[in-house]
Amino acid sequence: MHKIARQIARQTALAAALAFTAAHAFAQATPVGLWKTIDDETKQEKSYVRITETAGVLGGKVDKLLDPSKQDSRCDKCTDARKDQPVLGMTIVEGVKKNPDEPYWDGGTILDPNNGKTYRVRLTPQDGGKTLQVRGFIGPFYRNQTWIRIE
Repeated sequence: MHKIARQIARQTALAAALAFTAAHAFAQATPVGLWKTIDDETKQEKSYVRITETAGVLGGKVDKLLDPSKQDSRCDKCTDARKDQPVLGMTIVEGVKKNPDEPYWDGGTILDPNNGKTYRVRLTPQDGGKTLQVRGFIGPFYRNQTWIRIE
Protein backbone atom coordinates (compact mmCIF):
# COMPACT_ATOMS: atom_id res chain seq x y z
CA MET A 1 0.00 0.00 0.00
CA HIS A 2 2.82 2.42 0.84
CA LYS A 3 4.39 1.82 -2.57
CA ILE A 4 1.17 2.88 -4.34
CA ALA A 5 0.82 5.97 -2.11
CA ARG A 6 4.43 7.01 -2.86
CA GLN A 7 3.84 6.46 -6.58
CA ILE A 8 0.69 8.61 -6.51
CA ALA A 9 2.50 11.30 -4.50
CA ARG A 10 5.39 11.32 -7.03
CA GLN A 11 2.99 11.55 -9.98
CA THR A 12 1.04 14.34 -8.29
CA ALA A 13 4.25 16.27 -7.57
CA LEU A 14 5.42 15.80 -11.16
CA ALA A 15 2.07 16.96 -12.54
CA ALA A 16 2.13 20.03 -10.27
CA ALA A 17 5.68 20.89 -11.35
CA LEU A 18 4.77 20.55 -15.03
CA ALA A 19 1.66 22.69 -14.56
CA PHE A 20 3.70 25.38 -12.79
CA THR A 21 6.36 25.32 -15.51
CA ALA A 22 3.76 25.55 -18.29
CA ALA A 23 1.93 28.41 -16.55
CA HIS A 24 5.21 30.27 -16.00
CA ALA A 25 6.25 29.78 -19.63
CA PHE A 26 2.85 30.98 -20.85
CA ALA A 27 2.97 34.03 -18.58
CA GLN A 28 6.36 35.00 -20.06
CA ALA A 29 5.10 34.55 -23.62
CA THR A 30 2.97 37.68 -23.38
CA PRO A 31 3.95 41.29 -24.06
CA VAL A 32 3.28 42.16 -20.40
CA GLY A 33 6.51 43.19 -18.66
CA LEU A 34 9.46 45.55 -18.87
CA TRP A 35 11.22 45.82 -22.23
CA LYS A 36 14.43 47.41 -23.47
CA THR A 37 13.73 49.14 -26.78
CA ILE A 38 16.30 49.03 -29.57
CA ASP A 39 16.22 51.63 -32.36
CA ASP A 40 15.59 49.82 -35.66
CA GLU A 41 17.86 52.21 -37.58
CA THR A 42 20.77 52.92 -35.22
CA LYS A 43 20.54 49.62 -33.25
CA GLN A 44 21.13 51.68 -30.09
CA GLU A 45 19.33 50.94 -26.81
CA LYS A 46 16.83 53.76 -26.32
CA SER A 47 14.48 53.21 -23.42
CA TYR A 48 12.61 50.87 -21.14
CA VAL A 49 8.90 50.46 -21.83
CA ARG A 50 6.62 48.81 -19.28
CA ILE A 51 3.63 47.02 -20.83
CA THR A 52 0.71 46.33 -18.50
CA GLU A 53 -2.69 44.68 -18.93
CA THR A 54 -5.99 46.05 -17.68
CA ALA A 55 -9.18 44.06 -18.41
CA GLY A 56 -7.52 42.26 -21.34
CA VAL A 57 -6.19 45.47 -22.94
CA LEU A 58 -2.47 46.24 -23.10
CA GLY A 59 -0.88 49.63 -22.69
CA GLY A 60 2.74 50.70 -22.47
CA LYS A 61 4.57 53.63 -20.90
CA VAL A 62 8.13 54.86 -21.20
CA ASP A 63 9.67 53.80 -17.87
CA LYS A 64 13.22 55.04 -18.45
CA LEU A 65 15.24 56.89 -21.11
CA LEU A 66 18.72 55.42 -21.51
CA ASP A 67 20.43 58.44 -23.12
CA PRO A 68 21.30 60.87 -20.29
CA SER A 69 21.01 63.83 -22.68
CA LYS A 70 17.35 62.91 -23.48
CA GLN A 71 15.98 62.87 -19.91
CA ASP A 72 14.00 66.08 -20.46
CA SER A 73 12.78 65.13 -23.98
CA ARG A 74 9.31 66.26 -24.92
CA CYS A 75 7.08 65.05 -27.74
CA ASP A 76 7.27 68.29 -29.71
CA LYS A 77 6.18 66.56 -32.95
CA CYS A 78 3.09 64.93 -31.42
CA THR A 79 -0.22 66.24 -32.71
CA ASP A 80 -2.55 64.91 -29.99
CA ALA A 81 -2.84 65.53 -26.24
CA ARG A 82 0.77 64.34 -25.83
CA LYS A 83 2.13 67.39 -27.72
CA ASP A 84 4.99 68.96 -25.76
CA GLN A 85 4.54 66.45 -22.92
CA PRO A 86 7.57 64.69 -21.36
CA VAL A 87 8.46 61.44 -23.11
CA LEU A 88 9.46 59.89 -19.76
CA GLY A 89 6.25 58.41 -18.32
CA MET A 90 4.36 58.87 -21.59
CA THR A 91 1.87 56.22 -22.76
CA ILE A 92 3.09 55.11 -26.18
CA VAL A 93 1.19 51.78 -26.59
CA GLU A 94 -2.62 51.82 -26.32
CA GLY A 95 -5.61 49.58 -26.94
CA VAL A 96 -3.76 46.35 -27.83
CA LYS A 97 -5.63 43.05 -27.38
CA LYS A 98 -4.77 39.37 -27.87
CA ASN A 99 -5.75 38.18 -31.32
CA PRO A 100 -7.55 34.92 -30.39
CA ASP A 101 -6.57 33.08 -33.58
CA GLU A 102 -2.95 34.24 -33.79
CA PRO A 103 0.20 34.28 -31.61
CA TYR A 104 0.18 38.08 -31.44
CA TRP A 105 -1.58 41.04 -29.87
CA ASP A 106 -2.90 43.83 -32.12
CA GLY A 107 -5.77 46.26 -32.64
CA GLY A 108 -4.10 49.17 -30.88
CA THR A 109 -1.57 51.87 -31.62
CA ILE A 110 2.01 52.80 -30.86
CA LEU A 111 3.49 56.29 -30.86
CA ASP A 112 7.01 57.08 -31.98
CA PRO A 113 7.86 60.13 -29.85
CA ASN A 114 10.78 60.98 -32.15
CA ASN A 115 8.57 61.77 -35.14
CA GLY A 116 5.18 62.19 -33.44
CA LYS A 117 3.59 59.54 -35.67
CA THR A 118 1.08 56.99 -34.42
CA TYR A 119 1.08 53.55 -36.03
CA ARG A 120 -1.22 50.54 -35.83
CA VAL A 121 0.73 47.96 -33.86
CA ARG A 122 1.27 44.22 -33.62
CA LEU A 123 3.17 42.73 -30.68
CA THR A 124 4.54 39.19 -31.11
CA PRO A 125 6.47 37.51 -28.28
CA GLN A 126 9.37 35.41 -29.57
CA ASP A 127 12.04 33.15 -28.07
CA GLY A 128 9.64 31.98 -25.34
CA GLY A 129 8.86 35.58 -24.42
CA LYS A 130 12.48 36.77 -24.16
CA THR A 131 12.05 39.14 -27.10
CA LEU A 132 9.13 41.06 -28.54
CA GLN A 133 8.68 41.84 -32.21
CA VAL A 134 7.03 45.26 -32.39
CA ARG A 135 5.60 46.05 -35.81
CA GLY A 136 4.15 49.47 -36.52
CA PHE A 137 1.92 49.91 -39.59
CA ILE A 138 0.81 52.89 -41.67
CA GLY A 139 -1.29 51.55 -44.53
CA PRO A 140 0.58 48.68 -46.21
CA PHE A 141 3.94 49.90 -44.91
CA TYR A 142 5.50 48.79 -41.66
CA ARG A 143 8.67 48.87 -39.64
CA ASN A 144 9.88 46.38 -37.04
CA GLN A 145 11.77 46.63 -33.81
CA THR A 146 12.88 43.81 -31.55
CA TRP A 147 12.59 44.63 -27.86
CA ILE A 148 14.37 42.61 -25.17
CA ARG A 149 12.65 41.52 -21.94
CA ILE A 150 14.25 42.92 -18.81
CA GLU A 151 11.99 41.25 -16.23
